[in-house]
Amino acid sequence: MKGFGVTLSIGVIASLISAMLLSRVLTEVAATWMPRVMKSRAGGLSGPGRIRRWLENSGPDLMKRRKLWLGISGLAVVLAVTGIATRGLNFGVEFTGGRIVEYSTTKPVDIDVARSAVSDAGFPRAIVQTSGDQDISVRTSDLTNEDVEKIQKSLAEEGGGATKQRDELIGPSLGDELRQKALIALGVALLVQLAYLTIRFRWTFGAGAVLAMFHDVLIVVGVFAWLGKPIDGVFLAALLTVIGYSVNDSVVVFDRVRELWGANPKKPFAEIANQGVLQTIPRTINTGMGALFILAALAVLGGDSLTDFAIALLIGIVVGTYSSVFTGTPLAVVFERYAKSPPPHAKTKSRPSRPRSSGDSGAVV
Repeated sequence: MKGFGVTLSIGVIASLISAMLLSRVLTEVAATWMPRVMKSRAGGLSGPGRIRRWLENSGPDLMKRRKLWLGISGLAVVLAVTGIATRGLNFGVEFTGGRIVEYSTTKPVDIDVARSAVSDAGFPRAIVQTSGDQDISVRTSDLTNEDVEKIQKSLAEEGGGATKQRDELIGPSLGDELRQKALIALGVALLVQLAYLTIRFRWTFGAGAVLAMFHDVLIVVGVFAWLGKPIDGVFLAALLTVIGYSVNDSVVVFDRVRELWGANPKKPFAEIANQGVLQTIPRTINTGMGALFILAALAVLGGDSLTDFAIALLIGIVVGTYSSVFTGTPLAVVFERYAKSPPPHAKTKSRPSRPRSSGDSGAVV
C-alpha cells in the first residue's frame, strides 16, 4: 500500500508538470505548424462543442432541484450504512490476522501465473506476492496445514518444484493496529482536504466538498459490505484514491463558480452555482470516462488480486462524479444561506465562454 502511495504521488507530480508545460508547448507547436487543422473541428480548438454550448445557453436549472439531489444522496448513504450495520465488513487478513507462507520455486514463476495457481488451489482471495527472483509469499486467513501443502503442490507444478521457506502467523493485535491506522489515514485525508478547500475557497465550499467526499467513502464501503467483498489494504488504497479524485472534481467546479461569482457578486448564488456546474460538466464527463475505460480493462484483465481494487475505483469515480455536481455544489448553496461573509468582488473580467486549461473544454463531448 505504501508503494502504491509513492507511485501515485510521483504520477500526480509528473502529470501536473506535463499538463502545465509539455501539453501547452506541444499545442502551441501544433497550432503554429498546422493552423488550419487546429482551428478546424478535428483540431478541437475551434470553440466549445455543441453539448457545451447547449448547456451554457439553455441547460437545465440543476440547483433548483437541489433538495431532490440531496435526498437521493441521503438515501444512498442510508442504504450504505444499512449494509455496513446488517452485513458487516469482511476485513481482510491485514486487519484480522492470518498466516503467511513463503515458497521457493526451482525456476522463476511469473506473478500472474503464481496467483492463478493459488486461485486454482481454492484460494482466490489470497494475497500472492514475489519476495525474490524465485520466492513467492502467500498470505490469507484460516490456512490449515493441509491447505499449505495444497498450495505448495500447485506452485510446484508451475515452478518445477517448491520448498517452504517461511511460515508465520499474523496475530490479531497487528490487525487492530492496522485498522486503527487505516481510520487515522481516512480522518487525516478528510481534515486536510477540508482545511485546503477552506483556505483556497470558502468554508461553505470546503464543507460541501468534504461532505461529498464522506458521502463517496460511505457508499463505496457500503457497496463492498453488501457484496461481501474483503476490506483489506488494497481496498484502503483505492478508498484514499477515491477521496483524491472526488476533491479534484469539486475543486474544478468550485473554481469556476468562484470565478463567475466574482464577476457577478450581486447575482443569486444558486444561479451562479448552476452556471458553473453546467460549464464544467463536459470536463467532468471526459475525465471520468477516460478513467472508467482504464479501470474496466483492469477489472477484466487484471486478475483476481486487482479485480476488487478496480471495482472500488469504478464505484468511487461514478459516485464521485455524481457527488461533485449533485451533492457538493447543492450543499454549498445551502451553506451560503447561513454564511455571514460577503461574496467575492470582481477583480478581473470573467471569460465563461473560453475553455479553461484545467480541461473543461467541451470540444470532445
